[in-house]
Amino acid sequence: MNVLQEIIPNVKNMKQLQYLVLARRASQIKEELRQRVRKPFKEVIDVSWGDPHKAGVKPLSFVQQVLAACLYPQLVNSDRLPVDVRQRAQSLLKGCDGGSVGSYTATRGISEIVHRVSEFITRRDGGAPSYPENIFISPGSQWALGNILNILVNSEASHRTGVLTPVPCYSISLMSIRGLGAVTVPYNLNEEQGWELQVEELHRALESAKGVCNPVALYVINPGNPTGYVQSRKSIQEVIQFVSEKRLFLLADEVYQDCVHGEHSEFVSYKRVLAEMGPPLSDTVELASFHSASKGFMGECGLRGGYVELVNLDLAVMKYIYKLFSTDACAPVLGQFALDLMMKPPQPGDPSYPLYSVETQHIRTTLVHNVKRVLEVVNNLPGFCCQPVKGVFAFPRLHLPPKAIQKAKEIGMQPDAFYCMRLLAEAGVIVSPGCDYGQKQGTHHIRFYIMTSEDTMEEVLRRLSSFHTQFMKDFS
Repeated sequence: MNVLQEIIPNVKNMKQLQYLVLARRASQIKEELRQRVRKPFKEVIDVSWGDPHKAGVKPLSFVQQVLAACLYPQLVNSDRLPVDVRQRAQSLLKGCDGGSVGSYTATRGISEIVHRVSEFITRRDGGAPSYPENIFISPGSQWALGNILNILVNSEASHRTGVLTPVPCYSISLMSIRGLGAVTVPYNLNEEQGWELQVEELHRALESAKGVCNPVALYVINPGNPTGYVQSRKSIQEVIQFVSEKRLFLLADEVYQDCVHGEHSEFVSYKRVLAEMGPPLSDTVELASFHSASKGFMGECGLRGGYVELVNLDLAVMKYIYKLFSTDACAPVLGQFALDLMMKPPQPGDPSYPLYSVETQHIRTTLVHNVKRVLEVVNNLPGFCCQPVKGVFAFPRLHLPPKAIQKAKEIGMQPDAFYCMRLLAEAGVIVSPGCDYGQKQGTHHIRFYIMTSEDTMEEVLRRLSSFHTQFMKDFS
């Protein structure tokens, strides 16, 4: 019991997500639908999480075929799959002890895959070198983030460790930081400027931490989650200058890098900008960059495959990180395979390339169409205002009537969570409330995922419009 008593205070810092209340209610509603209880909808549509397959996006055939052959190697010797699929499966299995996905791998991951991750990063960053010894494959990017935070957080210091975090911010990241006993030091993204990260706000946030905690790191999400904002090269340069001056460790969550769209929008990695800024910054700024097979067009969330690349870390620290990653033996092998397939997809001339190209282009075209439709519909609803979307999430601001805010307070709910609960109950749509991500006091938002099929997005928008119109009437 004493051991638990020592752990529980940190767990208490992990605020319960309002989404979990919504998820429980959604399960009840689904059961009621199965029992033929009459509802104004026939099914529940969940666009609350960044899970493409759950949202109706078809898995990529090449990925599914290679994984199938790896799980059932007899397919490698059959003609039921394209020849490049079989060759890829054979190559991946050679990296496994016993030629089986059921074997453990090296702590960093299968050596050949780690090298391909390194080659991918070098290509992505215009030739800036990436070294395999600085890369760890992990069971998803959040797991890797937790391990790096574990190194940064000093539980024995007189002042608690602080991490500068964006507002709004991906809720699971906030839970991870607080769960380790660290303090989140919020810096506000500028909603009126399309959720821009402004370095002046970083200075304000750092100043606010004086006497409260000892800030050691800055956490950035680019492209943004939940905001969908994409940082410019100039913005990234300013952030790098800031962390260098303030001697902060830079944590760059870049898992949505493949999903950038729109005019004047381009993903540029922190690693690339740091390398191009040259010495002394490129030799001294400590950076951890995270990516994942869960997001982007692959969307293999359930396979749990991600990586972290570490830049400019002391060799002694790297040894501790290696020990920490060793405690989990290795990342899931199928997740490592998915990561490999994302790093090196079919190329022109390969038998699988035509279908792969058609499937990925369809996802890209659908995403662009959905973004246009979301902005058209949401910004024409009274009480809604959505900034331009450059990623896969919409995070519109919700101007709720005073009566709705009062009603939410009476039943002990945050106003936007109350709105989301009513949307679920009356329209069968699950979105996430802004309160789960942090938001400026007095503002309310909802977040929903837009990488769905066009039909699903149209149905979500139809239900949202109908519900919202009635909701505003009821509480006007």
